[in-house]
Amino acid sequence: MAKDHFAENYQAKILLLGIYTPGNLIRNMDAYFDEFLNLVDTLGSPSEFTLLMKVRSIDKANFLTKGKLQEVIDFCTKHEIEEVICSEPLSALQERNLADVLGVRIFDRAQLILDIFSQAAHSAEGKVQVEIAELNYLKTRLAGRGLEMAQQEGYVGGRGPGESAKESLRRYYETKIKNAQKRLGTLKRSRDVQRRRRLASGIPLVSLVGYTNSGKSSILNTLTKSDVEAVDKLFATLDTTTRELFLTPEKKVLLSDTVGFISNLPHHLVEAFKATLDELTFADLILHVVDISSPLWQDQLSIADSILHELVPDAKVLYVLNKIDKIGGGDAVPDEAQKHAPQVLANTVEKDGCEDLRQYLTAYNFARK
Repeated sequence: MAKDHFAENYQAKILLLGIYTPGNLIRNMDAYFDEFLNLVDTLGSPSEFTLLMKVRSIDKANFLTKGKLQEVIDFCTKHEIEEVICSEPLSALQERNLADVLGVRIFDRAQLILDIFSQAAHSAEGKVQVEIAELNYLKTRLAGRGLEMAQQEGYVGGRGPGESAKESLRRYYETKIKNAQKRLGTLKRSRDVQRRRRLASGIPLVSLVGYTNSGKSSILNTLTKSDVEAVDKLFATLDTTTRELFLTPEKKVLLSDTVGFISNLPHHLVEAFKATLDELTFADLILHVVDISSPLWQDQLSIADSILHELVPDAKVLYVLNKIDKIGGGDAVPDEAQKHAPQVLANTVEKDGCEDLRQYLTAYNFARK
């Protein structure tokens, strides 16, 4: 996959194909489509063509059932579409079949997020993690490729077809992945040295996690008076950022910002970023930041909680209900949010919007694990 593919192809006629499937983790269909369009917007890929649909079942071969597929075929033919960006992750077989049937280039959710990650990674570690994720993704695209990639070797005494292009590519990807993992291991060892120094110093680590665009970076900036990029777009933060937070003259913690979570995040992306997210296992306290102003806050909280539990089953968590200024203050916090405890309310607009959070951290007993 070419880096920044979508951003470099402004002239192509691109169709944004939003598909709402059964069992979607985001229960509000319109909001899910908005999130998909925001993903594409984050990448900076303008498109005048959008087609949104709901499907009742998924076809194993083409993803779309016959009727829905014909609808997309007709749309692509009418508007001379050249590329389709799909809101859902596709199998290699589905991607190839859709490309053949539609006569266009197909890019699924995994590749869309990969391109965003590629743009957002700035540190050496982040770039290597993106590289590993990209290579793993490309390797999965080899699934189902067979005879059409066979390279014949016609020599006397030969045993038929030689090594297929698929096998050659698989070995190439595996070699590249191993080399990238070695580089990541070197970077990880350096980070482990820094971690051991921190543990020896006794300075507690507090990590910010949450759904993408929940306001984690803004909270880090407000508390530590930093200038980490905090903009209203998805995955603004990819590389882990850590700052010192002085709570009192005698008490300080390290406050760490991490990549945001999102629904339907391809599993190999989670795997690739476990090296960074591994820092969460050493956190003395995790601040789960929730955008309480979002109509999807419950779904987003649940998705982030699920990923967090997978990474750190026994984590000590404080829920930070953020952006309360957008809903009219603390009195407007939904009753359903009360069950998520312990919790504090916060916003980064008002001068004292994070004061409750600061006081909680000041009073918190950071006992060693």
